[in-house]
Amino acid sequence: MIYEERISQPEYIYPKDEWRLVETRFAPSFLEAAETLFSTANGYFGIRGSFEEGAPAYVNGTYINAFYESWPIVYPEKAYGFAKTGQSIVNVPDAKMIRLYVDDEPFYLPTANLLGFERSLDMRQGTLDRKVKWEMPSGKQISVETRRLVSFRHRHLAAISYEVTVLNAEAPVVISSEMVLHENQQEGDDDPRRGRSFRGRVLSTVDRQSRDGRIVWGLRTQHSKMALASGVDHVIQTECPHSRTVEHQNGSGKVVYSIDAKPGMPIKLIKYITYHTSRSALPSELLGRAGRTLDRAIAHGFEDLLKSQRAFMDGFWHRSDMEVRGDPELQQIIRFNLFQICQATARAEGAGIPAKGLTGEGYEGHYFWDAEIYVLPFLIFTEPRIAKNMLLFRYSMLDKARQRAREVNQKGALFPWRTINGDEASAYYAAGTAQYHINADIMHALKKYVDATGDEEFLYREGAEMLVETARLWLDLGFFSESRGGQFCINGVTGPDEYNTVVNNNAFTNLMARNNLLYAAETVERLREKNPGIFQVLVDRTGLAMSEVTEWKNAADRMFVPYDKERGIHLQDDSFLDRERWDFENTPREKYPLLLHHHPLVIYRHQVIKQADVMLAMFLLGNEFTEEQKKKNFDFYDPLTTGDSSLSACIQCIMACEAGYLEKAARYARYAALVDLRDIAGNVRDGLHIASIGGTWMALVYGFAGMREHDGRLSFRPRLSRKAKTKGSRFRISIRGQTLEVNSDRETDQVTYQLVEGSRLTIEHCGEELELAVHVPVVRDLQFTD
Repeated sequence: MIYEERISQPEYIYPKDEWRLVETRFAPSFLEAAETLFSTANGYFGIRGSFEEGAPAYVNGTYINAFYESWPIVYPEKAYGFAKTGQSIVNVPDAKMIRLYVDDEPFYLPTANLLGFERSLDMRQGTLDRKVKWEMPSGKQISVETRRLVSFRHRHLAAISYEVTVLNAEAPVVISSEMVLHENQQEGDDDPRRGRSFRGRVLSTVDRQSRDGRIVWGLRTQHSKMALASGVDHVIQTECPHSRTVEHQNGSGKVVYSIDAKPGMPIKLIKYITYHTSRSALPSELLGRAGRTLDRAIAHGFEDLLKSQRAFMDGFWHRSDMEVRGDPELQQIIRFNLFQICQATARAEGAGIPAKGLTGEGYEGHYFWDAEIYVLPFLIFTEPRIAKNMLLFRYSMLDKARQRAREVNQKGALFPWRTINGDEASAYYAAGTAQYHINADIMHALKKYVDATGDEEFLYREGAEMLVETARLWLDLGFFSESRGGQFCINGVTGPDEYNTVVNNNAFTNLMARNNLLYAAETVERLREKNPGIFQVLVDRTGLAMSEVTEWKNAADRMFVPYDKERGIHLQDDSFLDRERWDFENTPREKYPLLLHHHPLVIYRHQVIKQADVMLAMFLLGNEFTEEQKKKNFDFYDPLTTGDSSLSACIQCIMACEAGYLEKAARYARYAALVDLRDIAGNVRDGLHIASIGGTWMALVYGFAGMREHDGRLSFRPRLSRKAKTKGSRFRISIRGQTLEVNSDRETDQVTYQLVEGSRLTIEHCGEELELAVHVPVVRDLQFTD
């Protein structure tokens, strides 16, 4: 099922541009969504795309990855092992605000007479730019040009250039640069996808400093006791006479510039912004860090920041760009999605990838299994260093995962389904804690990373410990069932699909658990043989006995996977066929997503799917299925899958490609790519769907290019339709320290494989083995399915 696009963005407002997202008019009807779409971030912190003037706004939001407030989860009826403490990302002091007054009249977009307006997210420069020409009732015309960036090179730094020119008259101008601690701005409702609404302020100011044009605050959260320093400093550049004052009020600070503007003389204010956070350091220590960051920014200047930003983006696009020819709209969509992955991950060091990135409060800033399955593939094959950081972050949670396993009466370790600090934060166990598959998802990502990079040091020093503990959980969770002829069964779990919960023998879970068990056994045995010293460290850390490895292999060999021989399909779980099919034909569009209109028990009684489940297993573990089984499974499950989750469309695209349904695959790929730009899920105002964005890259590379990898070896089976609008595509893949470029050309109907960095690489094209030498292109004919 494919939802229609909720936002129809007229091209006269949002024109096609291959490198920019452009808005050519002030468009209040798109304001909520635009705040998300025009966000700037670097993975450590992010600023929503609301205007510098602070209004109008849906949410003036600035968010720091892993900076959260905690709160007790209150249950009307408690039970053993329930999660106890919630965590929610905090909207930190808003330091981007710059208010403009001319003749003591405020510049306010909804009432201003705008002679010109353009705002653009420049994905090549890494900046958010705006040009406005404002005419006052007095006839005075004012040019306002702004440029905002959140630095990729300098993790704790953002900057804004705010340039005002009174074009045709003298006028008193006031520029009030502010830092504001907002009250909670997001109204609560019954949508579980939205963030938690706090009452009052979460942050308390414990220290403040100011000198010249600088303001720095030290703050602390009420309950999680995390510390924050937030600071701003300024440089003004103008030949016009001016003065400066600094004001402090409760919850706000202002550096106010009063200027006697002369006709045609620009007034440029450079505002530098910094944030520093810590779980252990005192706010006073963070104030020192913030001061040093601002000192360096002032010393190097704004132009240096712009140059470093462009250099970073040049490197990103060199490694990660996906070029499509002949379709400017599609090119813009793809680059927007890739740029957002960059913004969500580039400097997310010591933290995970929030489901909404740092663009909104949806899902409370939590990390889910989505990151490992949907985002890490892009990072592994384009930015392996960042992929490793994500896995190291999971490793840092291992002790808490061990603790969580004890809380639910299991051995080994159980990673939290949703979290910020490593503690389980899901209050609904049926669709949360019961998703034990997260263990196998993380281990699948570990294997994919190691296969693609050859990083055995990481596997043996950190990965092996996670493999041991996750394998222990699977062995303890399942049992050898007499009624199943001694096969290993796993009951009472929830797979990726949250519309079918606490089921027995979820096929995805069992298959992924088997993969986890086998990889753990293989790794331990290889480590003992290759590096006895590190093996002994592993034994000391985990108390591992080799008899456990034998048990893991036995459970994996005897793993039960439900299968209906008559239909030739894998069952999503034991009782899936016993449920009544959902009445899709008589469910109107406005009653989706079902979770907002039906009690969970109603949904659980039916054959209806939120997230791709069996189809996801077919993609991740393709060798476990025959081509015939894949097609039959797709034909059965595709009509039952709603568009209620943004995680499904990209997987449906990939499997539709394998089944030969290329027109359907193209529709699913468009859904995945446009879920935010066209607000298909109806909640883009609360943040981007980072997993679906990662899924867009997967749909194109795994779907239409047909890439697969096995033990570090790549294969390609392009699946293309002659009806496609594009004239070709080009992308790069990093594999074992080498870089492969894949270039398909519809004008010649050929694909070229070229090793652009490295020495030698062996790949497969449609079953044919190709030996590649550096800078020597190998060309093969494209095969079409229609």
